[in-house]
Amino acid sequence: MINTTNDTKLVLIADLKAKDKKAFENLYDKYSGAMFNIIFRIVNSNEVAEDVLQDSFLKIWKNIDSYDESKATIFTWMLNVCRNTALDALRKANVRPSIKTDTENVYVEGLQTTQMNTDSIGLKNSLKHLTTEQSAVIQAIYFNGLTHEEAAKELDIPLGTVKTRIRMGLTTLKNIYKN
Repeated sequence: MINTTNDTKLVLIADLKAKDKKAFENLYDKYSGAMFNIIFRIVNSNEVAEDVLQDSFLKIWKNIDSYDESKATIFTWMLNVCRNTALDALRKANVRPSIKTDTENVYVEGLQTTQMNTDSIGLKNSLKHLTTEQSAVIQAIYFNGLTHEEAAKELDIPLGTVKTRIRMGLTTLKNIYKN
C-alpha cells in the first residue's frame, strides 16, 4: 500500500504471507485496475487481459512468500508478475507484444481510465523522477512488453545501455517508494 507508513506496508505483506484472504481482497481492489491496464497494453485484448489478470493474481497469491520487500515494492513486484504472465500468454499464442511509442503522459492518462486514480499509487510522480532516457526504457520494457533486445532496437541504443538504464531507473523508483 503506497502512501502509508512503512509499518502498514509491513503489516499488509505479513497478512498476505499469512494467506489472509481479506488482505488479498484489499490488494486486488487497490491494484487490479492498474495491473489490468498494464496487461492490456501488452496483450491488446480485453478477453486475454482479463484471463492474464486472473492468472497473475493467482500467481501473486501462491507466490507471495517469494516477495522480498528489500528488493522491490509490492507494486513493482506485482507489476513484474503481471508483465511476465502477459508475455507468457503471448508466447503461448505465438503473438508478439503490442508495441506502442506513447509518452509517459499518454500512458498515465490511460491508467486514469481504470478503476484507480494513478495519483494514489504515485505512478505519475514516479515517472517524473526518472531521466527521459530511463523513462523511455522503463516504458518499453514494463509497459509495452518488449524484451531487452527489442527495446534496444526500438530505441536504437546498445543492449548494455538498456540494462543500465533499467537498473538505474528501478533503483530511483525503489528509493522513492522506500521513503
